[in-house]
Amino acid sequence: MTLALTAKDRVARAVHDLRLGLPVVLRTGAGNVLIASAETVSKTRWRALSDLGAAVLAITARRAETLSARAYDDNIARIQIPNDADIWWVRAVADPSHDLDSPMKGPFVTLRGGSADAHRIAITLCKRANLLPAAIVVAVQGDLPEGLTVLAADDLDHSTSPILKIIASARVPLAVSELGRVHVFRPDDGSEEHYAIEIGTPDRAKPVLTRLHSACFTGDLIGSLKCDCGPQLRAALTQIGTEGAGILLYMNQEGRGIGLANKMRAYALQDQGFDTVEANHRLGFEDDERDFTLGAQMLRTMGFNAVRLMTNNPAKIAKMLSCGLDVVERVALKVGKNAHNAAYLATKASKSGHLL
Repeated sequence: MTLALTAKDRVARAVHDLRLGLPVVLRTGAGNVLIASAETVSKTRWRALSDLGAAVLAITARRAETLSARAYDDNIARIQIPNDADIWWVRAVADPSHDLDSPMKGPFVTLRGGSADAHRIAITLCKRANLLPAAIVVAVQGDLPEGLTVLAADDLDHSTSPILKIIASARVPLAVSELGRVHVFRPDDGSEEHYAIEIGTPDRAKPVLTRLHSACFTGDLIGSLKCDCGPQLRAALTQIGTEGAGILLYMNQEGRGIGLANKMRAYALQDQGFDTVEANHRLGFEDDERDFTLGAQMLRTMGFNAVRLMTNNPAKIAKMLSCGLDVVERVALKVGKNAHNAAYLATKASKSGHLL
């Protein structure tokens, strides 16, 4: 057994470093590149980066569309950062929070031609860190700063999807059933843990009543009326408890996979008049950034191969099927509509295909 870092280890370190505001090194065939998060890098480190070479801001095509910047590289755009730009200019381009206050940011010079692989990797790392999908990329000639995490260009290719393992289980009597048990799943890449709430003793040979529920701090814990998550969580647990057996998977993929901070940014944009999908796009994210394959992996680990899935989202059904799980029934979960979230639910139905 070797103590050397694997590709997955290096990627996990890079993700953590970006959250800390540290740059990471990416080794490519064309040379070395420094990557930093536009959101977290300090003013001092920004100056040090810009002194090393021409700095480029990588953003997603979604964000570029909002800024009227050309995205020549399919799903990303490479914006040339002006020589006199400071970190506040970079953040203003990356963060849509003040777009309406400062609408004139361009015109932008976007790069065309040449490889955009490093910039695409930088965006992926920022997303994994639950940061704004905007990265400073600097090609470096000469010596590199010491002590930084170093990635190979193909590390993300070799960094396979996280493997989840049950690390702890215990009996937890619940209000809906005293026969509750909680299993904690830990991924091998150091990312968020996920939980399975097992009620009763579901027959592994039969389809199990299942809810795949994404964490929602605002809806599940503090009773937000902006979404239907809290009512869905409680209704699913109640129905499983009434039937006497089932599984609720509680996935730590807040805000459709963009994290709580970005979700609050999206809420602020919704207060400006944008719907939930438009807000995600202005931030630079897709409609939904969640990884439903993790839920399928958890079910398989627990011995289930078929489910009666409690959902209004066809994408969850499609992902379970693609992972080899048999979805024998869709169990509708239509609860929680109110005056504050009616428009949000309508958008989920019209733009995301939810069956509401």
